[in-house]
Amino acid sequence: MNERILNRINSPAELKRLNSRELEALAGEIRELIIDTASVTGGHLASSLGVVELAIATHRALDAPVDRIVWDVGHQAYAHKILTGRHESFGTLRQYGGLSGFPRRAESEYDVVDSGHAGGSISYGLGLALARDMLREDYSIAVIIGDGAMTSGVAYEAMNQAGHHLNSNLIIILNDNEMSISENVGGFSSYLSRIRLKPGYTHLKEELEEILTSLPPMADGFIRLAHSVKVNLTNALVPGVLFEALGLKYVGPISGYDMPLIEETIAEAREIDGPVLIHVVTKKGKGYGLSEKSPTEFHGVSQFDRKTGIMRNSDGSSYTQIFADTVVKLARRDPKLVAITAAMKLGTGLDRFSKLFPERFFDVGIAEQLGVNLAAGLALSGLRPVAAIYSTFLQRAFDQISQEICLQNLPVVFVIDRAGLVGEDGSTHHGYFDVSYLRMLPNMVVMSPGSGGELASMLEYAFQLGSPVAVRFPRGKAAELDEVGRELIVLGKGETLRSGEDVTLLALGDMVPIALGVAELLMDEGISTSVVNARFAKPLDSAFLEEICEGKKLMVTLEDNVLAGGFGSAVLETLTGKRIEVNLLRKGLPDRYIDHGKIAELLEEVGLSQFQIATDIRERLEEIT
Repeated sequence: MNERILNRINSPAELKRLNSRELEALAGEIRELIIDTASVTGGHLASSLGVVELAIATHRALDAPVDRIVWDVGHQAYAHKILTGRHESFGTLRQYGGLSGFPRRAESEYDVVDSGHAGGSISYGLGLALARDMLREDYSIAVIIGDGAMTSGVAYEAMNQAGHHLNSNLIIILNDNEMSISENVGGFSSYLSRIRLKPGYTHLKEELEEILTSLPPMADGFIRLAHSVKVNLTNALVPGVLFEALGLKYVGPISGYDMPLIEETIAEAREIDGPVLIHVVTKKGKGYGLSEKSPTEFHGVSQFDRKTGIMRNSDGSSYTQIFADTVVKLARRDPKLVAITAAMKLGTGLDRFSKLFPERFFDVGIAEQLGVNLAAGLALSGLRPVAAIYSTFLQRAFDQISQEICLQNLPVVFVIDRAGLVGEDGSTHHGYFDVSYLRMLPNMVVMSPGSGGELASMLEYAFQLGSPVAVRFPRGKAAELDEVGRELIVLGKGETLRSGEDVTLLALGDMVPIALGVAELLMDEGISTSVVNARFAKPLDSAFLEEICEGKKLMVTLEDNVLAGGFGSAVLETLTGKRIEVNLLRKGLPDRYIDHGKIAELLEEVGLSQFQIATDIRERLEEIT
């Protein structure tokens, strides 16, 4: 049996020793490794499958790590990881203590930046190029941007700077797979579609210029005519006229699976002064039939059967599914309800809404700032927008939340999925800052449900308020509580789920089930504990807080947000402001970024497992008494 070619590749330098047949075989081996691994660990499958040949050819054309390769978003970089000495450990992908699902500088010298969000690669590349030139160093820089990242406004800002204001050498490789996470949207997507229909004009502009400038001297009028012909023909025939207008030299479109052509094109681009954009056309999910057929469903996968493609689903409804069902119910009742998302139609649960109410659904692409501004305009016109955006991505629109929504006190409902720890996606995707950055904004109401049933009630309540509202909830299965006899939602007030004499646990959102477990552990030690579902991070009813801490030895706040400026801080500020005296223990996430792993493993790491919380409470009680 022949030895796998992959076993011979411990660095990109070894790629240059392979012939064309071996390169094709290597691409197949890498795809098999990616599929096999993702079926066990989960991960971003379709995106990485589409760029295997592109990764191979780019590394063959360049000399990393001296030359710098920046991967935008980062979830396309699995083949890059495998080619840079990590194929033997690739089975640890996204596992606690194992390889990250994204490029990480601490993991490899070949990972230039810690990427995880879309759109930043050209800016990174431009900064690296300027530093290289200032320091009089000599190496190439290539950024690979795609999978919808070109719909991000910061990509245009960077191209404008690179093309017209700075003339540093930079290679931009546009991986055009016609997709974001869902299908691409907007005028730029349509523009790229038209380019794909015009192959064969890569060097037309240069050829026209060469022909016209080689003509003998002419009268001024004919010179102007010739220039006009050149410009008009170029605009009509050269597919990359938009990029050329931004000051970039455009090459393409070329096939993302023709490795010799990609290598040759990158080699030529290295010799051109100024920024060059190479337009490469790929297919998301390439090499795995099920993902080619359904690239959106196979963008981010949990464990799955690679033969059938059936993914492992947890029992019970997810918070996302409950939101999806509830927003459809509310939309049927209120024709003014409209929904907005940023390239996350499927992930946020708005897919069904988009099919039932297409005229009331808006996908703005990877442009959260636009999405929030759009919500403001819709609200100003009397509509009731709901903006469904993951916590980690909503950070990009903070200024719009403040200026366009809260300043004008507009009734926009922010549905914030993936709040708290998200698990295997790690530090770039955890959503543990939203309580801190939202509660500081005037007019904003911040809620977090303790169960799936409560999420539905909170959404209904949110649309009754005439102010900005954020409803945040975690990834995955919704917690279940007995919904019979639950207290109605009252602004700023929580709900007592369990009464006790010694300690009050005041828990926000996903920490409610954990608090109930802690109470059971403490009861076994003779410590009588109340459990309160906080419901609100803002506003907080001071009279309610005084009531639940009265007579208690200790009050403990539990949150899946960072402690700095979070829910516990809000409780402390409220109690201090009202001069309510109580021993307070705040439990939340530490002042650092947290890596990837299963949520239970991460909670253990940061001291938020039930056992650790109970231990801390017992030790604090011993100090008090």
